[in-house]
Amino acid sequence: MNGQTPMGLAAAAAAAVRPCRRRLLSSATAAAAAGVGAGAGVGGMATPLFPRCPHPHHHPHGRRLPFLASAASQASQQSGQAASPPPAGPVTGDPRAAVSGNLPFFDRVLFPDAFPLETPPAAKEEDDASASAAKAADEELASALRAREETETEREAWRLLRRAVVSYCGAPVGTVAAEDPECTETLNYDQVFIRDFVPSALAFLMRGETEIVRNFLLHTLQLQSWEKTVDCYSPGQGLMPASFKIRAVPLDDNNEAFEEVLDPDFGESAIGRVAPVDSGLWWIILLRAYCKITGDYALQERVDVQTGIKLILSLCLSDGFDMFPTLLVTDGSCMIDRRMGIHGHPLEIQALFYSALRCSREMLVLNDGSKNLLRAINNRLSALSFHIREYYWVDMKKINEIYRYKTEEYSHDATNKFNIYPEQIPSWLVDWIPEKGGYLIGNLQPAHMDFRFFSLGNLWAIASSLTTPKQAEGILSLIEEKWDDLVANMPLKICYPAMEDDEWRIITGSDPKNTPWSYHNGGSWPTLLWQFTLACIKMGRPELARRAIAVAEERLTADKWPEYYDTRSGRFIGKQSRSYQTWTIAGFLTSKMLLENPELASILTCDEDLELLEGCACCLSKKRTRCSRRAAKSHVVE
Repeated sequence: MNGQTPMGLAAAAAAAVRPCRRRLLSSATAAAAAGVGAGAGVGGMATPLFPRCPHPHHHPHGRRLPFLASAASQASQQSGQAASPPPAGPVTGDPRAAVSGNLPFFDRVLFPDAFPLETPPAAKEEDDASASAAKAADEELASALRAREETETEREAWRLLRRAVVSYCGAPVGTVAAEDPECTETLNYDQVFIRDFVPSALAFLMRGETEIVRNFLLHTLQLQSWEKTVDCYSPGQGLMPASFKIRAVPLDDNNEAFEEVLDPDFGESAIGRVAPVDSGLWWIILLRAYCKITGDYALQERVDVQTGIKLILSLCLSDGFDMFPTLLVTDGSCMIDRRMGIHGHPLEIQALFYSALRCSREMLVLNDGSKNLLRAINNRLSALSFHIREYYWVDMKKINEIYRYKTEEYSHDATNKFNIYPEQIPSWLVDWIPEKGGYLIGNLQPAHMDFRFFSLGNLWAIASSLTTPKQAEGILSLIEEKWDDLVANMPLKICYPAMEDDEWRIITGSDPKNTPWSYHNGGSWPTLLWQFTLACIKMGRPELARRAIAVAEERLTADKWPEYYDTRSGRFIGKQSRSYQTWTIAGFLTSKMLLENPELASILTCDEDLELLEGCACCLSKKRTRCSRRAAKSHVVE
C-alpha cells in the first residue's frame, strides 16, 4: 500500500474529506433574522460537502455501460439515419444532462421519469430537413422503448421510498430503515444502514437519480476514519459503520444555533455489540455499481476513495491463524445480526467477500503501491473460489459421498479433509434434497457442516460467479423444485429449515424474536426478492423472478410493506415486523426495474474468470507433489 501503514492511510482519508457544518437557527433566532429585512440573508450557510463534479473526459462509448452507448446507434441504423458522433465535451455526472445532449439518447428512454419528454431547443441547425428527420427518429425510438406505465403499487412504493430519504447539509444522503407512523418505539429503525440502503441506491440509480448515492458513498467513507472504541478497544481502521444517524447538536448553551452531525454506529450500540463485517463489502459493491451506471469513474479514482478501498481490503486480507481462505467471523456479523449459529465461515460473508474482491480488482488504480495488494487479491480469489465450489457444494451425489465418509484420516490425500461425521447429515435433508440441483451449505468448519439453505449467500454466489455455471443452474433448479418451501406465500426464506425445540434453545439462547419460522429463523423476507431477480437474470431464468414478484405484489401493499413474514409458508406478517420497511419497498422496485431492463444487471454481476482457476499457491512449493485443486479442476470448471 505504497509503504503506508493502516493508520497512515486512515489519516490520509480523513484529511481528504473535510467535515461538514451547517448551522440551524432556532425559531427565535430565525424570527430575529427575518426582522432585519428582506434583503438580508441568514449568514453562515456552508457549501455542501460533496458538490456535484463533472465526470472525467471518458469517451461515452468506452467505459460507460455498453448498452447505454450502443442503443441509440442501433436505433439510428434501423431508422436509416447515421449514428451521431460522440459529444465533444465531458460526460456530466447528472443523467438529466441527457436532455441537453451530453448523454446518449437511450439514457432518456431508460430513465423516462427522470427527464422531460421534450428536449429544450437546441442551437440553430444548418439543415432544417436534417433536424426534422433526427427529431422524428428520436420520437420513433422513444415510442418503441418507452417504459410501460407504472402500476398503482409501484407509484405507492416510490412515494414511500422518497418519504424515507434523509438529508444532511441540505443534500440527500440515504434512506432510514423504516418509516412506520404507527410505531412509537423507533429503536435504530430511524438510522441509515449501509446494507439496507443498497436496494434503495439501486432503485435511484436505475431511475437516473444519482446524487443521493454519490453523497452516501462519500459520507460513509468519511465515517470510516472515525475513532471507534468498545470498552477501551478499537477495531481495525477499515471498518465501515453498520449505520449512521443525523443529529442536530447545539453550538452553544443557549440552544439558539445548531449544527448537523453524522452519528455512526460501528456495533458499539448494536444488540450484542457485534461489528458489521458486511458493511464494507456492500460499500465496495455499491461503489462499483454507481461508477458503472453513471460513468463517473473519477470518483473511484479519487485518493480518498482508493484509500478507503485499501483499508477495507487490508482488514479482510490481514494474516491470522486460519487455515482456510474464507473469512472467520462471529455470530450476527451480517444480515443475520442475532445469534443464529452462523459463527465461523458463513456463506453470506464469503459470497460478499468474493464479490467485493472482484469489484476492488476492477477499481483499484494500478501503480507501484497497489501491485502487492492486487497480487494478494488474485491469490485470495483463486483459493476462495476453489474452496467454496469444492467443499460447500452439496447435491444428492455429494451427500451420498458424505454418508459413506471414513473418519479420522491423517494424510495429504484424505477424502474427508474436515473430518465430517456422517451422523451430522440431518434427517430432513435426506428426503428434501432433489434428484436434480443442489446448493451451497451455510457454513463449514472442522467436524461441522451447517446444511441449512441460506438464500442470500446462494443468490449472491450466483451473481458474483462464485459458483460454477452448473452449480448456479442447480441452485435455481432447487429453488424451483422446492418453491413451496422457499417461496410459498411470500418470497423468500432467509434460511431453511427453521431451528426448533432444543436446537432453537441451545443455539439461539431461547431468542424470543428468532422463534421457529420467524425473523432470521426461517422467516420470509421480501427484500431478498431483488437478489433473486438478479440471479435469475444472470442465469437466463427471468420467468422465475416474475413468478416470485407476482406473489409478493399481491400482498405487499395491503400488508403495509412489512419487514418480514412468519410461519412455514409465510402466511402471517411477522409478529415484531415493522411496517413500511424501506428495503422491502426498494427491493420490490429494484426487482421490477431489473426485469424491465435486464442489461442493468451487469452493474452488479461478475462473469466467470477462468484465469482464477490457473492460480494456485501450491505451485510455488516444491514440497507438495499433489494438489487437491489440480485433482478436482475438471469438476470445478463444469
